[in-house]
Amino acid sequence: MKNKLANMMCLDLFLSSQETTDYKTLKKSITPEDSKKLPLVSFDLYNNYFSTKMELLDIKNDINQVKELASKFDWKNNFDTLFNEQNFEAIVITDIHQNIVWVNEGFTKMTGFSKNYALKKTPSFLQGKETSVETKKRIREKIVKNTPFSDIIINYKKDKTPYKCKLKIFPLYNEETTHFIALEKSVASF
Repeated sequence: MKNKLANMMCLDLFLSSQETTDYKTLKKSITPEDSKKLPLVSFDLYNNYFSTKMELLDIKNDINQVKELASKFDWKNNFDTLFNEQNFEAIVITDIHQNIVWVNEGFTKMTGFSKNYALKKTPSFLQGKETSVETKKRIREKIVKNTPFSDIIINYKKDKTPYKCKLKIFPLYNEETTHFIALEKSVASF
């Protein structure tokens, strides 16, 4: 009886995640006897679907928050183009002096540091003994050029675990550059 209820619940969850037209098509083909045949793993289908949807919603919310900041600072960047087809976990916005003014929740997930801890610090607090001096110099030089760029740097999580971080940095401007945005993704741990 327990398995039957679990299977029915999984079927309900799966069906509720379908688009209306798909649901109507599936509903016609499912009979009460079919629920006895469904394995409990059907919940995994829904769970994967739900997780993916939540991640996309988080990204959309992050982009909307960046757009709100853009409105506040009157940035002229085209954020739809900036975020188009970008793959990132963390977003870090710094002022012109490299002080962090905003990070998304993905930053906390990726590094272990809270948003409040990161604010008013420079991203250098993420660096450590394996962070290349040449890479830091190269990044500083690219920032001074005031053009978008990508690079990879070794950073450290709160628990001191090093990881390679792919950075995509863009200047944010109104009449002149006022801030920078970094879209970051962990590409490897050691």
